Amino acid sequence: MGRLFRRDLALLLTGSGGGVTGVLFFLAVVATIPFGVGPDLQLLARIGPAILWIGALLSALLSLDRLFQPDREDGTLDLYLMGGLPLPLVVLAKCAALWCASCLPLVVASPLLGLLLGVEPPALLASALTLLVGTPAIVLIGAVGAAVASALPRGGVLVSVLTLPLCVPVLIFGVSSTFGAVDAVAPFRAPFLILCALTLLYGAIGPIAASTALRAAND
Repeated sequence: MGRLFRRDLALLLTGSGGGVTGVLFFLAVVATIPFGVGPDLQLLARIGPAILWIGALLSALLSLDRLFQPDREDGTLDLYLMGGLPLPLVVLAKCAALWCASCLPLVVASPLLGLLLGVEPPALLASALTLLVGTPAIVLIGAVGAAVASALPRGGVLVSVLTLPLCVPVLIFGVSSTFGAVDAVAPFRAPFLILCALTLLYGAIGPIAASTALRAAND
């Protein structure tokens, strides 16, 4: 499992530029929103955490089609299906590699991009923390959509369509906990714990559901 993680991480970092594409798209989203909202700095600072979360979510969706499609094209997926390592652990290792290559740079870049929106320092730290906890759930949810679409020649759009509605609860509690860090009225702990619980839940059922979808698509 460790060797599989290192192999996938190396391929993602060398073959597709790692998280550079995601960070550039993240920057494009953050830089575009002020043109639509207007030059109101107070408004941008207030909705900044939500913009960061939406940008990170959309950026993470860009990389999900790379989870299983290359392995199916070169025959590696067949070896995984017949190998000795349980398929859910294979899926978990590939999800971990994808998160490190594509989502971790988004977490690191989020405080810097939040400065462009005038977000307060406590909200910047809260945004980075909630993204660190919540983005693994997005990858784990996306693994199921990527497994369903892996047998299709052009399933990248389908992966996003299948994944985006299921990521709405993660987005809601991620933004709610971020607002709770800077608002004395709104709570931080409760939505943050729910966000952690969602990540643990998807970490338990996501690899199993994705492996079942992979076997069904292979049949």
